[in-house]
Amino acid sequence: MMSLQPLETKAQAFTADPITDAEAGAMLRAVVNLFAKWQITDEEAATLLDLPVRTYRRWKAGQPGRLDRDTKARLSNIIGIHKALRLIFVDTARVYAWVKAPNAAFGQPALHVMLGGELTDLMRVRRYLDAERGAW
Repeated sequence: MMSLQPLETKAQAFTADPITDAEAGAMLRAVVNLFAKWQITDEEAATLLDLPVRTYRRWKAGQPGRLDRDTKARLSNIIGIHKALRLIFVDTARVYAWVKAPNAAFGQPALHVMLGGELTDLMRVRRYLDAERGAW
């Protein structure tokens, strides 16, 4: 007869590796291209990244400055939103149109939520999409 063995149920410690400057630079280039696909203005893009419009335009022109921790987190969440949309929708037109489409879950388009300007606004949309795609 087999005896029961206890299972380790304690959560393991998790420490995320920080986003490197090279990774952040790649994410910034991808996000600039994504913003063009989303058809958002430079002013909206600057709000999403919490930057002055002038700084965003300089970055968009290929002259990024220092990417701080908050900006890296914003870039990561925006990339996560895009990834979730790519997993949810097969049609790429729907992927890019979704942020501006009416959304019953938010009572407004997701872009309006994200334009609240806080990192948590981006996180809210990302968490919603992750839940919709069954990532929990």
